[in-house]
Amino acid sequence: MYLRDKISGDLVEVMDVPDMMNPCVPGLKARFHAGEELQETTLFAKNDLEFPSGETLPRCWVDAEYRAVMH
Repeated sequence: MYLRDKISGDLVEVMDVPDMMNPCVPGLKARFHAGEELQETTLFAKNDLEFPSGETLPRCWVDAEYRAVMH
């Protein structure tokens, strides 16, 4: 699956999709999808990633307390 790095605007290929959906995992192993050569895998903070469309990641993917009632 591909997400976009908010800082550079480049696409990154997520290496472990289950970690992407796990709110207890704050970072993802991914690699930039740019150029002709395969890029090195890097750890990206979920807060620095978004969908290619510009939408933020769902709260249930980034916040382990997403079910808590906010007052």
